[in-house]
Amino acid sequence: MVRPRAGMDGTLSFGPERPEDIPAIRALHQAAFGGDYEADVIDGLRAGGFAFASLVARIGAEIVGHVMFSDMSVVVDGHKVPAAALAPLAVAEGFRGAGIGGRLVQMGLEAARVHGAHAVLVLGDPAYYREFGFDAAVLAHLRSPYPPGKLMALELVTGVLAGRGGTISYPPPFTRAQR
Repeated sequence: MVRPRAGMDGTLSFGPERPEDIPAIRALHQAAFGGDYEADVIDGLRAGGFAFASLVARIGAEIVGHVMFSDMSVVVDGHKVPAAALAPLAVAEGFRGAGIGGRLVQMGLEAARVHGAHAVLVLGDPAYYREFGFDAAVLAHLRSPYPPGKLMALELVTGVLAGRGGTISYPPPFTRAQR
């Protein structure tokens, strides 16, 4: 549920990004994260055809939130698991804590289900993402480019990540943007 806050004077709406939103999305992520990494990842995912959901929150014409979901590779016991990455998520500073990010995540999870993802992975604040059902323990047996603890998954198909071992690989824009 989105809670009105001071400064939310226009109509709040949610939906897919439009081409004219791209500069505002880039600026939102640069401001939220204090650099270009997340904005570069978004541009790379979009350009590389990895993104299947890029959702925005608007107040009037202003973009105040954005999340992207993209295809990624997860292999468990030699079998590929249809998986999605939730990243990045940003909400403009004056609008945080109003439920905008949560609404974007829920919309993105529904888009992932429709897209055919069996699991969604996120690297982020465990306290925040646990509220949506994300759990680091379901990935403990998989090799990942990230340290354990902050990398979490939500199984959209129960038990799909269970197994003895495997690997997690993010799309190239995640590593390319770090250079």
